Amino acid sequence: MIDRRFFIGAGLAAASLPASAHAFEVEDKFKPTKVRISEQYAPGQLLILPRAHFLYLVTTPREALRYGVGVGKAGLQFTGTATIDVKKKWPTWRPTEEMIQREPQTYGRFKDNDYVQPGGPENPLGARALYLFQNGRDTYFRIHGTNAPRSIGRSVSNGCIRMLNEHVKDLYERVPVGTVVTVI
Repeated sequence: MIDRRFFIGAGLAAASLPASAHAFEVEDKFKPTKVRISEQYAPGQLLILPRAHFLYLVTTPREALRYGVGVGKAGLQFTGTATIDVKKKWPTWRPTEEMIQREPQTYGRFKDNDYVQPGGPENPLGARALYLFQNGRDTYFRIHGTNAPRSIGRSVSNGCIRMLNEHVKDLYERVPVGTVVTVI
């Protein structure tokens, strides 16, 4: 039986946990939602509106599934049209040389070596990654999961499109290689 002392003690113990131990709940507007969309977008296409922090998967004419995303900081965003040419589960990761130069305090452990971070929960690409290509060339931009769920709805990344891991897993299963992605 739970008594008053147990209840107070459990509450104090939970309050003393680090912030990262508390569950994070994304705002409702960033949860997957069926929405209406312009008929100019074809079923199967992805549309990303970075300023609004939304990614749309067009499911039928005039209907889409909308997901909340985190996007690149000012000046680091991808815009244009690309295709998903590679898909990976629990991808490995290494920052680009530009990222290492721009943020040596964050990425210093990658300087002057070939270290690649293995896939897993601590990897910034999260559970899945969809690699964006233009004309057969890797853009180095990705749609991927994140180990920083609080970044959803914000412009904080080095250019990639971040999704909650459970959302990118869902999207990964819905879109094939060759999917057209338009970022406006």
